[in-house]
Amino acid sequence: MVPRPPLPSVRLISDCFIKPHRLPPQSNHPLHLPPWDLVMLPIHYIQRGLLFPLPPRRLDPGFDRPAFIHSFLDKLKRSLSSTLAHFYPLTGRLATLKRTEPPFYTVFVDCTNSLGARFIHASLDMTLADVLSPKYVPAVVGSFFDHDQAVNHDGHDQSLLSAQVTELADGLFIGLSMNHVVGDGSSFWHFFNSWSEIFQAQEKGTADVVQLSRPPILTRWFPENHPGPVSLPYTNDPSSFFAHPDAPELKERFFHFSTDAIAGLKGEANRQCGTTNISSFQSLTAHVWRCITRASRLPPDQISSCYMNANNRGRLEPPVPPEYYGNMVTPLRTAATVGELLDRGPGWAARQLHATVAEHNDAKLRKWNEEWIKNPHMYHLGRMFDPCNIMMWSSPRFNMYGNEFGLGKAVALRGGQGNKFDGKVSGYPGRDGGGSIDLEICLSPEKMAVLEDDAEFMTAVTVS
Repeated sequence: MVPRPPLPSVRLISDCFIKPHRLPPQSNHPLHLPPWDLVMLPIHYIQRGLLFPLPPRRLDPGFDRPAFIHSFLDKLKRSLSSTLAHFYPLTGRLATLKRTEPPFYTVFVDCTNSLGARFIHASLDMTLADVLSPKYVPAVVGSFFDHDQAVNHDGHDQSLLSAQVTELADGLFIGLSMNHVVGDGSSFWHFFNSWSEIFQAQEKGTADVVQLSRPPILTRWFPENHPGPVSLPYTNDPSSFFAHPDAPELKERFFHFSTDAIAGLKGEANRQCGTTNISSFQSLTAHVWRCITRASRLPPDQISSCYMNANNRGRLEPPVPPEYYGNMVTPLRTAATVGELLDRGPGWAARQLHATVAEHNDAKLRKWNEEWIKNPHMYHLGRMFDPCNIMMWSSPRFNMYGNEFGLGKAVALRGGQGNKFDGKVSGYPGRDGGGSIDLEICLSPEKMAVLEDDAEFMTAVTVS
């Protein structure tokens, strides 16, 4: 057998650290973190990025590509520095304060002893087609992001934000890795959108100081009866809380669901339940939950769970504005036996998901915070690798394709290796909009093969 040639690898060209020209006075004080932030300490950074084609004229042999890239990187760094002035916690590092009396251990963001956010320039001898054409996401895509397999607790020593620009033969990939303790998916895309907004403004000749259309709200939300800081259940060796589990063997594939396909799933779910209340995403989630569970070939009496991340900003009373920068998400669990999930149909599954979401209210959120402060616990990657469950992450509501950086609309979105496990499903808006949705599904090779042969699942897939 002729050995396969080694896969191309990403080559580091340069890296540096970026800070704003001036940090606000409040950056001199510790930014204490509430439970919804601290619970994220053991999981991976958020890693998302956009793939842009280079305009045809910039592929012309006579075009001065090195000069273009140098100018483009300078503009990215300038706009990143300006954006960080609005999102100053991303310039910091995590720090732990230890005391001899309660609270014994508190983690906060320290912006006074930090180099800033990291900025990386890299290259890869591949084309856009090499990245997008394979059925499964190529492993090299993980190299488009910094902080590979780092957990959020590593933010004590590593940057809380890292931007990597990877040159391809005919395109560019802009990837962000953000510490999940500092913010959730809403916060991640708020920052990405703001960076693009400032880049575009500076391209038009606007001064470095740009007034954002949606300034972030950086003051952290704490329960009224416990304004912080919050004590953590450390011992002298916190390694058991922040272990780095081995990454499982997975196949990652994108499946596209058109507006019409999603409308069909929603219409059928509501028809089966005799209602109009079940949403498009709940209907799609029910469809995926049933099909992945069937592909898992579990016994009928096995309990299967579906987790959906709920944005709590509008559920608190009074509500927290959408611009709140931090973590405001809760994974909502809906459980059923495999038998009832598969036998009772997609409408029944969607109704269970809808009921779980409808019951998620201010009282439950405040109770969760009170109980967590009394008995802190963490989200652990190892506990997410349950082959009986699926978990829906991200949201197709986020503005992902509105980030252009003078390059036009991205051709695709990709994620890094962080927080990938068997049964992880990430929802993204379809590139063409209109309510279409792309799902990035991560499964064991055996389950993925069965899912791809599932007629019910693939009938709803428009393009994959």
